[in-house]
Amino acid sequence: MVSAETELAEYGPLLNAIQSAVGDVPVLLALAREVGSNWPKPGDGQTGLLWELLASVASVDVAAGRVFEPHLDAQAILAQAGIHPAERAGVWGVFAAEGPGARLQAKSDGDDVLLSGAKPWCSLAPLLDRAVITAHAETGGRAAYAVDLRHPGVSCEEPAWVARGLREIPSGTVHFSQVPAVPLGGDGWYFSRPGFAWGGMGVAACWLGGAVAVAREYKVSLSAAAGTGREPDQIALAALGETDRILTSTVQYLARTAQLIDGGALSDDGGQPGGDGTPGAGPSAWSEALRARGTVAAAVERVLSLVSQNRGPAPLAFDELYAKRMADLALYVRQHHAMRDDAQLGKLTLGGQHLW
Repeated sequence: MVSAETELAEYGPLLNAIQSAVGDVPVLLALAREVGSNWPKPGDGQTGLLWELLASVASVDVAAGRVFEPHLDAQAILAQAGIHPAERAGVWGVFAAEGPGARLQAKSDGDDVLLSGAKPWCSLAPLLDRAVITAHAETGGRAAYAVDLRHPGVSCEEPAWVARGLREIPSGTVHFSQVPAVPLGGDGWYFSRPGFAWGGMGVAACWLGGAVAVAREYKVSLSAAAGTGREPDQIALAALGETDRILTSTVQYLARTAQLIDGGALSDDGGQPGGDGTPGAGPSAWSEALRARGTVAAAVERVLSLVSQNRGPAPLAFDELYAKRMADLALYVRQHHAMRDDAQLGKLTLGGQHLW
């Protein structure tokens, strides 16, 4: 990250197809399904290319990145769990969020496992075929399962989705009644595997791709203004310079992190939630995920602020593509838990997980 142009050239037609399908979620899901088995998976030696592809999709359309990322994450999770490719068909989601008043319980029924209860924040569930989903196991912890969302015991609420960002990606509650599920990796495996941290950094790559698109639009707007005789002033240039500095350093940081993953340096859970809880010395997959996600989130927030302040209200009111991108990205980056994640990182840092 950044890959050679020849390495990315083959993905040009896909990015053009995504551009043509902006706002058409079924078409975007079909495109995601087509690439799901072919794109790199984190930790397989091309993590940087995977993240650059996710960032490229999000730079075309942030909502498209929000469609692609969970399907690709699900494919990686299933591969890590040893699920045969033939059993990964269809379009998948990943539903691991918890919420007040919603609890999904897994119970044994002979040799089978059945899911009953409710799961919140299930984006696009009515349009998906299957999902990797976490539920409370009989042992008291949480485990991951593969579930068929077309089963008659699955029902999706119509979400009260009022957001102006990611309007085509509503996230509602899904109810399960005695729905068969396939255990993935055993109790605690989903959170303790290093892939949990790697997947979280893939989301950050999508955030970064959206910010790069915002920055590119800002640069184009300054060039267009200069072409009409309105040269950018020092404030506008300073904002562009800061944006360049932020994005360049963030891209380089993610590239370095991808190299660490592929080199095997970030292959332990490092005491992440659901792991063994024992922080070790030096970097771990989880501590690095917290750093990467926090660094990217801060970069995105700053770029959004710089560009919106300098471009003013007019493009937000009259430029549909720009207004959509700003609203989509502002909502998407709120998946970052801000100071709560920093508190987790601080605990790991206190235990010795740092390089300084």
